Amino acid sequence: MFDDLKSSDVLRGSLAEFFATGLFVFVGAGTVVASGIASGGELDAARLVAISLGHGLAVAALVFAVSHISGGHLNPAVTFAAVLAGEVHPLKGAAFIAAQLTGAVLAGLLLLYVAPDGMQGNLGSHGLGAGVSVGMGFTVEFVLTFLLVFVVFAVAMDRRGPNAFAPLAIGLAVVIVHLAAVPLTGGSVNPARSLGPAVASGTWADHWIYWAAPLAAAALAALVYNAVFARRVNDAEAPA
Repeated sequence: MFDDLKSSDVLRGSLAEFFATGLFVFVGAGTVVASGIASGGELDAARLVAISLGHGLAVAALVFAVSHISGGHLNPAVTFAAVLAGEVHPLKGAAFIAAQLTGAVLAGLLLLYVAPDGMQGNLGSHGLGAGVSVGMGFTVEFVLTFLLVFVVFAVAMDRRGPNAFAPLAIGLAVVIVHLAAVPLTGGSVNPARSLGPAVASGTWADHWIYWAAPLAAAALAALVYNAVFARRVNDAEAPA
């Protein structure tokens, strides 16, 4: 793990996370804005699918692009889980999270600049849907972040997994998350994705949920995967 702390590696990885997370936030939140313009602001089935695909395809493409540089986290919750699992050194993880959040905020401000006046809405900021309580929203974000981080561990961090197809599997997980959660919570599972548009639009209602639930779920997913499913040294040495 300490081999990953070369300053050049940390810098390259942090820059990859900065650009990839910023591009993800710009495309993801931009899909919300663009689909709102096309649909007149109503969240119908077609718009839900468009938003889900916009986020999922962006994640898949960007993880493919930077996974060999930084691991392709694009999400402070994923990085947090990787640190807890011992996959990433804490100092490197802190640099990645700082880069992710900075990229997300700049992407939100860029989207504010390019979105036409009167058609910006809340720039794709996350908030609870009608009739969704704080407890319900927290639960949705917790369960779906657990799903996402579990998939990341299984296909990307576990060396027995289908690593070559990891970006596709992660992208599909993000599509599933949004199909299930957009009408309820907006479908964050990513504090950076929530932070960027919130800063740009000033939308902060129940914002804490989009940090607390993903980070808690990521920690649990890392613990469960490592305790139950990860191959230990003795397992690896045992005859098949």
